[in-house]
Amino acid sequence: MKQIHIGTCLPGYLAMKWMPVLKEKGFECFELNFHMSYGDTVLEELAEKVKEELDGTGIRIAAIGAYRNPLMYESHVEDLKKAIDAAHLFGTNLVATFAGAIEGRSVEEAIPVFGKVFGELVRYAEDKGVKIAIENCPMDGSWNHNTCNIGYSPRAWEMMFNAVNSDSLGLEWEPAHAMTQLIDPIPELRKWAGKVFHVHGKDSSIDWDGIRHEGILCGKNFMPNRTPGFGDTNWRDVFTILRNAGYEGDVCIEGFHDYVYRDEWEMTGQIHSLNYLKWARGGEYVPNP
Repeated sequence: MKQIHIGTCLPGYLAMKWMPVLKEKGFECFELNFHMSYGDTVLEELAEKVKEELDGTGIRIAAIGAYRNPLMYESHVEDLKKAIDAAHLFGTNLVATFAGAIEGRSVEEAIPVFGKVFGELVRYAEDKGVKIAIENCPMDGSWNHNTCNIGYSPRAWEMMFNAVNSDSLGLEWEPAHAMTQLIDPIPELRKWAGKVFHVHGKDSSIDWDGIRHEGILCGKNFMPNRTPGFGDTNWRDVFTILRNAGYEGDVCIEGFHDYVYRDEWEMTGQIHSLNYLKWARGGEYVPNP
């Protein structure tokens, strides 16, 4: 059984600024993320710098995150192909992204386009030995009025995986995105663990009293994001479910969301989360005598 490594997410354009410091903090892997654009980053050049920085440390790159809307923009399709092409240069076989959406339209309307676009992308990835993981983030969309990602709902997952039936297409899952939909993340993970390729370490605390009194459309946030260790999810259950499903991926903390441990307290919260997640997985591997 492969050890599940615990890491953190780094904005790709800040990777070489932050990685020299964070590699000393006990993180076992990193996910490099690019939201909607690579900016001035050339992936091949970044890969060489990352390889040199991490050489001999045992730390690796868990995934390349290229979060785009490939259902609307051909340039986003090309961006994903660039990430697929470069993945092996970073020592990973995983690219994380959004499922895309037809902006302002329903999930049902997007599925035929999803089948066409991701059918092509998955074939392209398979030829390169790469898997694609869809993050389960609603991106402020709803079933009938999406923004850039239809891949947040189990009902949508059924439709997506029927449209593109491949072992190379799965999920980048986190409990917080389930909880903001008032989904219990543990039963969800238990059902879908076989399609989870990567996990984001982000949690939530649900104020059920606030919801009971004021509902979820009152302009208040009764489901604030937390780093693991401060939220409601029992991550011991998460690791148990993942291990029983034969999970061989990693858990990367998605920082800069916790409403308490933020700003000058950001890294305090992340290091607490790192230690908590290592504890929740069962600590370090100890060989039998």
